[in-house]
Formats: sequence, C-alpha cells, structure tokens
Amino acid sequence: MQVTPELLSRFTLLKPLPRQVLEGLAPHASLARHARREVVVRAGVREDRVCFLFEGRLQGVGHTIDGREVGLYFVEPGDFCGELALFDDNPQPEFVIATAAATVVFLARNPLREVMLNSSSVSNIVGRKLAERVRQMTEQRTLLGLSNIDQRVCGQLYLLIKGEQRQVESGEIVNPPTHQEIAIMLNISRERVTRAFQALQSRRIVRRDGPGRLVIIDLNSLRRFARGEEEL
Repeated sequence: MQVTPELLSRFTLLKPLPRQVLEGLAPHASLARHARREVVVRAGVREDRVCFLFEGRLQGVGHTIDGREVGLYFVEPGDFCGELALFDDNPQPEFVIATAAATVVFLARNPLREVMLNSSSVSNIVGRKLAERVRQMTEQRTLLGLSNIDQRVCGQLYLLIKGEQRQVESGEIVNPPTHQEIAIMLNISRERVTRAFQALQSRRIVRRDGPGRLVIIDLNSLRRFARGEEEL
C-alpha cells in the first residue's frame, strides 16, 4: 500500500508540515503490518528509519542481565518511536514489540532529519518526546527499586493515570495494559499482578468496565498505596 501525504498528516509529529513537504516525504515511507508480539523495531540494530503507529499498540521493551523482559513505555496510534535514529548512528537501545495487531509506517531517517532541522515545530515535538521518555524511564526505574510488589503495581497504575487526572478523586484508563504487560513493566509475574488487582477491586479502589476501560474509583487511596503510606 502506498503511503500518501494525507496518511502522513495524521501523525502528531508530521501534522504541522505543509503539503509540499509531506509530498516530499511520502516516497521515503512504507507501510507494514505486524502480528501481536511481533518485533517491530529491533534492539542492537542501527536503524535508518523512524516508526509511526497508525493502528494497534506498541511497547518498548528492555531486558535484564538474566534475559527477562522489562517494559519501558507504550506507543499509541498517532505517536512515533525510534526517534534516536534522528540524532546519531548508534544501535537502537530497546526492542519495540506489537502488543496488539499493529499497522505502522516507517519513514526514512535522513529525509525526516532534514525536515526536522528546518522545522522548529517538528524539532520541538521530537524534543518533548525525548524529555517524556526520560521522565517515563526514570519513574519506571524508581518503581523497579521498590521491594513491595503491591506498591509497584499501585505505582504503575498511578503513573498511567496521573498525567491527566492529578486534580480529581477518580479517573479512568482507556485500553489499559493487560496483566501480562504490567508484569513485564514491573519485572514480576502475571499472577502477582492479578492478585494485586483482586485486592484493589475488593477494596473498591478500581473497577473493570469491560476489556477496554479501567475505572479508578478512589484515586487518593491508590496514591497512598503507591507512595507506601498504606499497605494493600
């Protein structure tokens, strides 16, 4: 399938660009489909392209010394990953896998790098994304250092929701990660995540509303568990 300027304009990073610039980028783009759990971007490889997610969901994944997966971040439709290729020629530091069937657009880095250097809007978006990644990974590393597993799970849920829900008593996570995905992010077993969720549900802290929505009924209590002020 040919990638059109109209398709490129749907991505957050490329939306500020004029039509003629998108027309120049389109021939350097390709579309690919990936099955669930398939590797989309491979660690240890020098990437010459940046990945844009059109449909599905991706997750950045690292590995511990003993080979266990650790989730680093999620990529949602309209977002991008692999942006470090725009700045140096070093290998990609983490894997990016599809956590659901995904459709992605790969855009060659050199044409995109040239556009970035000439567009303050694109440079600003890339810079904000890098800052967001650093903050996410710093917070994730802090969670991994907690000895209390329930506190890790509560902390992960709080991180997922706090960006848009800091000033309210309840909220929701749309298309929440599965228990397995949370387990990967926290370097614990899926069964341990499930037990923590059961405890949260029994205390009416969270409530599932179908597979695509997790309702946080009592955000203040979740925050206290996440900070270790109370034990679950």
